[in-house]
Formats: sequence, C-alpha cells, structure tokens
Amino acid sequence: MGLAKRKIGYQGVPGAYSDLAATSFFEGTDYEKKAFPYFEDVVVAVMDGTIDYGVLPIENSSTGGITDVYDLIRKYHTYIVGEKIIKVEHCLLVYGDTQLEEIREVYSHPQGLSQCHSFFRTHPFLRAVPCSNTAEAARMVAERKERRLAAVAGIRAAETYGLTVLMRGIQTNQSNYTRFVIIGKEKEISPKADKMTLVVTLPHEPGSLYRVLSHFDEESINMTNIESRPIPGRPWEYFFHMDIFAHETDEAVKRALRGIQGERAHYTLLGNYEADGTMFHL
Repeated sequence: MGLAKRKIGYQGVPGAYSDLAATSFFEGTDYEKKAFPYFEDVVVAVMDGTIDYGVLPIENSSTGGITDVYDLIRKYHTYIVGEKIIKVEHCLLVYGDTQLEEIREVYSHPQGLSQCHSFFRTHPFLRAVPCSNTAEAARMVAERKERRLAAVAGIRAAETYGLTVLMRGIQTNQSNYTRFVIIGKEKEISPKADKMTLVVTLPHEPGSLYRVLSHFDEESINMTNIESRPIPGRPWEYFFHMDIFAHETDEAVKRALRGIQGERAHYTLLGNYEADGTMFHL
C-alpha cells in the first residue's frame, strides 16, 4: 500500500463495526472514509477506482461465514490485501431514559439479531426486526425518538448517535469476534504476509475434496477455514474458499498447489496477506 492518501470504503453508516474495523486497520496512515449502503457497492467502488480499498465482514466466530461477501469477492475478482478482527459486544440501545418494559421492537442487522438469540428468547415481548446495519438501526432509533424502539449495536454507535446503553453484552457468545477483510483491485503481498485465501473448484466425483485437502496435510500446512458456496448454474456443485497459513513463495505451498492441480482441481489465489494477530476490543 502506497503513501498517498487512501480512500477507504465500508458498508453501513458511521459507528458501524465496519467503520471501526476500517479505522483500526488504517490507523496511523493518511486516509478518508466513505460509507456505502450495500456490500456490493463497496466492491464495485474498489473495481472502478472510486475508492482504493474496501472493508467487509467475512466471518463471525458465532454465526460463521458471511456468504454474500465470499460470493462478491469471487464474482468481481478482487484481492484480499489484509484482515482485521474485531471483538463484537452487542448492546441494547434506547432513546433517553427508556426502560426495558417499554420496548416492543428491536432493530439490527440479521447477524446481530442472530448473535443475541438467547436474549430474545428470555424477553419474548421484544420483536426482532432486521435492517441493513447495526449502526443504521441505532441512527433510526435516535431519529424516531420512540420509547417503544431499541437497537442492537455497539458502544461506538451509541456514542455516535447519542443513545443510552440500556444493557451491555447481550450477545449469546461472550467471545464474539468478526473478521473483516480489506479488499483491493490489485494483488499486494507484504513481506509479513503469512496467510493465503484460495477458491478451489473440484471435479464432481467421490473423494475429490478429500484428495485436495490431503495435499495440505502432507505438507503440514495449517488450514484455518473452509467455506463452500454453490456454483451458479450447476446444482449441487460448489466452490470451496480456503484459508491457510502460508506464503505463496513457500516450497511446501508450491508442492501442495501442484498436487491440487494434479487432482484436476482449479484454484485461484484471492490474496496473500498478514494475519491479524491481535484482536481489537471495543
């Protein structure tokens, strides 16, 4: 990444977890941020040069992969150039001195609502209402000023929109993290790169996935994630997104990838970047 002022895009509104991830990743550099309403808007802006990099959530430790983002990265042939892991603490945000018994509807992103399923089970009078973003939910509650409404979002969103934190840490899993990827139009590999993301297409036959994975095992390459996604127009056939700890110049990686090709599988490198070894807490 060069020294010129960077233009960074993220999905949501100010105060969103994606906004926090962007700020954390690019801290100490000269940059400006731009919010977009949809994931695809961020990817398109990267590809047409409107922004230099995009920040998108790709995986949550509680609810798994964010499939739309996997599909968009592959569809537009963008590259992953970095990652940032954020500890997610969901809070119940309200207007003014609203009390719990006054609330009837709680707004948030579907992932945020899902990550708080135990809270909603123990408060059956609350109706969970999905919206586009956690911080967007907070902004809506602040604008409407209705005591029957609340939002599930982070502390940063409460500060941004002047809401009261009625309850803190309402997520079911208290070790709740979201992994964000930083995407760019071109492949960039830093000297510290130690993580690779691949998308692999396999022949549709018994044992094909096992044979591909065996090449990583034979070379003692650590795979940290595998995510299957349907191949459009080919029912019951799948792409496989794989994360491994490696550098593309490692001889073990070269041997494993040659072995994969020998299985009549096709792979595409989506990025080779430095893994986030520290988790940013709110």
